[in-house]
Amino acid sequence: MEHIVMGVDIGGSHITAELIDLQKKQEIEETLVRTKLDSHAAAEDIIENWAKTIEQSMEGYPIKPKKISIAMPGPMDYKNGICKIKDQDKYPALYNKNIKEMLARRLNYDVSAVNFMNDAACFLKGELFIGSLSGFDEAIGLTLGTGLGTAHTTNGAAFDSDLWKMPFQKGIAEDYISTRWFVKRYFELSGIQIADIKDLVDHHQDSPHFKTVFAEFSENLAKFIHKFIRKKMPLAAVIGGNIVKAEAFFLEDTRRHLAKLMGYSFPLKRSELGEKAALLGAGTSF
Repeated sequence: MEHIVMGVDIGGSHITAELIDLQKKQEIEETLVRTKLDSHAAAEDIIENWAKTIEQSMEGYPIKPKKISIAMPGPMDYKNGICKIKDQDKYPALYNKNIKEMLARRLNYDVSAVNFMNDAACFLKGELFIGSLSGFDEAIGLTLGTGLGTAHTTNGAAFDSDLWKMPFQKGIAEDYISTRWFVKRYFELSGIQIADIKDLVDHHQDSPHFKTVFAEFSENLAKFIHKFIRKKMPLAAVIGGNIVKAEAFFLEDTRRHLAKLMGYSFPLKRSELGEKAALLGAGTSF
């Protein structure tokens, strides 16, 4: 049963695991398990929580998968499985540790059966597999949330574009395209400290600064996507991540700004798969 694989998506505060049937191009839904994580825990505790979630997912199906493929944020030495996340307020205990070997040993799997991939690349791969980019082969993907994830395709394979640190405006791209920017900019305009985008949408829509902050964001996002397109020459783009939940306030404006910059209407899609995109992308990427 080589076509049954374990797909895993690890974030800063959660882990999701689910078996994927590659032949049918679908999830085995009864195996879906999502668990909250403490990313500041000791390394052994983090690995234990990951392993328990993966094992719980496996219990929902009679056949044990031969391969486990994991979407994980960087920086990381993905080939060798060494975590390089540092000074990002998540997983400090995993820095420079071989988490591939640690997890394989805990799960009693051979190291060669465990694969780590960049989460933004997995997101793009999932959307190409059965999501909003189904039918496209050359594309770019952006995940908009706490940070900025970017990915592109080359000859059908998805790769981390690592453009979060690209020079942009008066800083780097992530300074302007992230939850952090919304929090900072809204405070500059209003003097009010918001927690995140959800807080902004839920409690501040009546503010005169609400439209301003989303108008600025849509323009910044369009300018960044335009630069990204010029670097990679894709046929389409997809955006996902938590910020996309507020699409009603910026997505059409972003498309309009992008069309002006491009000189034509470029296909800018919203993720169809949501959080499951990285999970499915990981499962198809071994």
